[in-house]
Amino acid sequence: MAAMLPYSSDDFLIIGHRGAAGLAPENTLAGFAKAVALAVDAVELDVQMAAGEVVVIHDQRVDRTTDGAGLVAELSFAALRRLDAGDGQVVPTLNEVLDAVPEQVMVNIELKGAGTAAPVAQIVESRERPLLISSFDHAELVRFHQLLPDVPCAPLAGRWRAGLEAIAGTVEAWAVNLADRAATPDRVAAVRSWGCRCLVYTVNEPGRVGQLRSMGAGGVFTDYPNRVPPLARRCRSPTA
Repeated sequence: MAAMLPYSSDDFLIIGHRGAAGLAPENTLAGFAKAVALAVDAVELDVQMAAGEVVVIHDQRVDRTTDGAGLVAELSFAALRRLDAGDGQVVPTLNEVLDAVPEQVMVNIELKGAGTAAPVAQIVESRERPLLISSFDHAELVRFHQLLPDVPCAPLAGRWRAGLEAIAGTVEAWAVNLADRAATPDRVAAVRSWGCRCLVYTVNEPGRVGQLRSMGAGGVFTDYPNRVPPLARRCRSPTA
């Protein structure tokens, strides 16, 4: 079972978006290693199903992030693994990433593809490490929460809308992951009033990181962990 998240309500988390997507190929082992070397508190990744395997890739198609073409769901696992995901990296499995990222670094797993809740739950059930499960597909997130109610969840929201508080309550959300364009002081305060942290994506400007921290956000997802000002970080030494 996932470990209790080792963060206080005052901690401001730096989360490597798809690893460190601005510095290394996204959602690859090299990208996650780069983020860890930059002393992030967590890494974020996206999962889909490919021939029965839970693989780490963002788009429904492989065209943008690899040298191949086609739908992830229509490729065999062997065909997917033959693709170059950048700098010679392969598309990793979720298990490979969880094995590679140090156990003290939280992993935020976004349920990107349909039918990912149950396979991801099966993989993470025995993992003693900090985890956060998120999704724009709130029905899929509810399914995960029903399977593993003790693993922290976070609904994703690209815009502010009615019903967000209700879904946060349904999954007993630890956080709400909110798009930067939707993050205002009043909305961050509202999320906090629900008993959740407000984690904001994707923030790549150092000045905006400081603004969000000042308004009470609980952390940011960033493509460039190296740009985050030292004063915005938790007191933690690099692990690599």
